[in-house]
Amino acid sequence: MTATALVLNGWIRSFDKVLAAFVGLFVVVAVLAPRQAGDSLGFVAEALIDIAPFLLISVAVAAATKASGADDAVARVFAGHPARMILAAALFGSLSPFCSCGVIPLIAALLTAGVPLAPVMAFWISSPLMDPQMFILTAAALGLPFAVAKTVAAICIGALGGFATRAMQRAGLFADPLAPDIVPACSSCQRPQRPDAPPPQWIFWTDAGRNRLFAETAWTTGWFLFKWLSLAFAIESLMLAYVPASLIAGWLGDADVGAIPLAVVVGVPAYLNGYAAVPLVAGLMEMGMAHGAALAFMIAGGMTSIPAAMAVFALVRRPVFAWYLVLALAGSTGAGFLFQMVPIA
Repeated sequence: MTATALVLNGWIRSFDKVLAAFVGLFVVVAVLAPRQAGDSLGFVAEALIDIAPFLLISVAVAAATKASGADDAVARVFAGHPARMILAAALFGSLSPFCSCGVIPLIAALLTAGVPLAPVMAFWISSPLMDPQMFILTAAALGLPFAVAKTVAAICIGALGGFATRAMQRAGLFADPLAPDIVPACSSCQRPQRPDAPPPQWIFWTDAGRNRLFAETAWTTGWFLFKWLSLAFAIESLMLAYVPASLIAGWLGDADVGAIPLAVVVGVPAYLNGYAAVPLVAGLMEMGMAHGAALAFMIAGGMTSIPAAMAVFALVRRPVFAWYLVLALAGSTGAGFLFQMVPIA
């Protein structure tokens, strides 16, 4: 290989497609809608500031587990009693205060620590759907039966997703869930857990080598999450600007029970964090939307809105991403039909 070819090959390998997409997106928006470009930049900055605590904590946890050698210990905690771990993850996820994007950094920390995919998937699915504050808000705006139904759906879909993922893994699928860019930071994802592994060195900062490993892991993980979430928030800002809630209301406001699949399909690409969804869904139900379709719409939007789906797409391998979408579609559709069978006032 010639020197020129080597340089070109190195440049291609170092080319950051995510950063290029982010810059290219804003160049196009700046040309077509200069004011929106400024609004979108402000939106991205504000969203990153809001999610910064979760991002910093998860990056620090991932780097500390790597530097201290605690990845084996963490993985062993989640390795025993898979059924209990899946149920506990689904329950804890429904009580945790994470939105669909805010949960991504924590998921990255768990997976890079070597935690099995099945309980992680259970937590991943249930976490954005419900938390105590969301329960109170939903009960006030949509009624207690709706809030209870959404809570039960969050726990059940998370648990079923975890058990289904475990069954798929036992069949030989999803052996390496993390995307190739993430796998090198995860030693425990690439080798079997060792019961005789040395105990973690929790005070790792006294060791220069472990300090370097902490810094390298923190930078790699942090930059990866930062650039993908920045692109996701940029797209989210454009969706909020050009796909207003009134347009969604026009599609679904007069829907009946037969529109549950349509509500799922619309909910998947439409950005809808849990708090923004409540007044929108309340208005849709006042316009005649069936309560089953309303629940399906909220669950599908919470789990697989485009910004959150992009982060999932970046974090895991493509088969795992496709499986996540299947679980989201099936879970939200099933929850909608089951809830529609329950008469509410």
